[in-house]
Amino acid sequence: MAELYLVRHGQASLGADNYDCLSDKGEQQCVWLGEHFARNGLRFDRVFTGTLRRHAQSLDAIRRALPGLPLEHEVHPSLDEYDFHALFRALGDEHRHLADASKGSPREFFKALRQVLLLWAEGTLDARVPETWNAFQQRVAHVREIIQRSGAQRVLAVTSGGVIGALTQQVLHASATTAIAVNLQIRNSSVTHCFFNREALQLSSFNAISHLDDPLRHAFQTYG
Repeated sequence: MAELYLVRHGQASLGADNYDCLSDKGEQQCVWLGEHFARNGLRFDRVFTGTLRRHAQSLDAIRRALPGLPLEHEVHPSLDEYDFHALFRALGDEHRHLADASKGSPREFFKALRQVLLLWAEGTLDARVPETWNAFQQRVAHVREIIQRSGAQRVLAVTSGGVIGALTQQVLHASATTAIAVNLQIRNSSVTHCFFNREALQLSSFNAISHLDDPLRHAFQTYG
């Protein structure tokens, strides 16, 4: 079977005016990931990213450390993250405390985000969001099918935590609650590995950060 390496982008700029930009720490995470791939002799014949800047920047950092990575890559909007800003904006007055909490510490933000994602998955926010939970699930399934029918033997896909969480949920036939819980555990620059053919995709490993296991790199194990 062919292999899929799903990589979450490096640490972005949570709390800044523009979240969609790697931090210096996020760039270093991805350089180390590229070095890890190189040490293990990995070669990829197809490369996919979403349209987001942090996806492209993460791929560029991996590429600097991984000779032989294809110069061209395919950009698919279906690999983009859900718009968490839009989800918070869609909250009604009855959930205003969640919007307020999102402006606090990172811990407060992620606690509020979990509650907002549950509301989204339940359909509570459907009338006020640009993308419903079901539509998000459908586009993740769509890009999964594109990858399975790509004819590649080893695929690298740089994407976001929500997409990886949804794909993992679909493969395991799990609940929306599981997808949300999984999403919030996915670390920056982590690797989720799958085997696939045209008929099926199977999870092999999840959320691996072997390139950050060195004690001197523990400060680079991030979630944002």
